[in-house]
Amino acid sequence: MSADPARPAPAPLAPGQLIARGVCRHLRDLGFACVEELVPTGGLRVDVMALGPRGEVWIVECKSSRADYTSDRKWQGYLDWCDRFFWAVGAEFPTDLLPAETGLILADGYGAEIVREAPEVRLAGARRKVVTQKFARHAALRLQALRDPVLSP
Repeated sequence: MSADPARPAPAPLAPGQLIARGVCRHLRDLGFACVEELVPTGGLRVDVMALGPRGEVWIVECKSSRADYTSDRKWQGYLDWCDRFFWAVGAEFPTDLLPAETGLILADGYGAEIVREAPEVRLAGARRKVVTQKFARHAALRLQALRDPVLSP
């Protein structure tokens, strides 16, 4: 089977994308379905949103460096869109920078480990419905775009 000339070869993954891949692999092992780069509301784009086997919603922000973390001014806005919020970083990241009241995942391109559980603050029913629908729509559009590269998510 020959390569599709209309579809360019994928670009190498950036450091944050490698961390996200490892996070998604680990969460899949825990029974979660994950999508990357989901927009829960205007002005916010989460790195990883995960939907658990009991309907729980986790958001994971992946940071590849101190500069990447310090430039993030929106992360507290993500708290209204999940039951648990985690940071995912590489082994060399200075984890003392991260707020103690958030979860912590150490990750690389191959896997991850939850080092600190995030506190649970359950979403209200109406918000959970909105988040679940956005998750489903995002995942379906991504799948459709894989099947038909002329489309975009």
